[in-house]
Amino acid sequence: MKQAFIKTPLGLTAITGDELGVAKISVLDEGGTPSETIPEVLLEAVTQLQEYFEGNRNDFSFKMNPKGTDFQKKVWDALVKIPFGKTTSYQELSIQLGDVKAIRAVASANGKNPLWIVVPCHRVIGSDGSLTGYAGGLWRKKWLLEHETPPIQQSLF
Repeated sequence: MKQAFIKTPLGLTAITGDELGVAKISVLDEGGTPSETIPEVLLEAVTQLQEYFEGNRNDFSFKMNPKGTDFQKKVWDALVKIPFGKTTSYQELSIQLGDVKAIRAVASANGKNPLWIVVPCHRVIGSDGSLTGYAGGLWRKKWLLEHETPPIQQSLF
């Protein structure tokens, strides 16, 4: 596995993967320095993440290879379908996946998402609209949602 570290507005981000695709993207709370050179197999992921943070990308198309159970992958596939700038709740996600009672399992799979930002678990909020738990910290979740939601322009007329 190859690894690269890039600086983002939310902290140093670690990207891990190989020829089969990116297996993990995570943000570090402290330590580390950005990579001086990026391994070829991670170059497209690095470029697309930088474009996302610059406000020039709404989705990701690089090769991905996250590790997880079949159920987790099913949840992560559903997360990818949440449109940029939109949110859903754990309950809505559970219903979409066919079992409203699976809400805790869906939340657990969401929390184990290995592809930070790319599989947009930050777009899942509480049924009441609250910013519920987020592995990267609620301040990062809030930042990501604000980054993806353009400010409302008020009309003068």
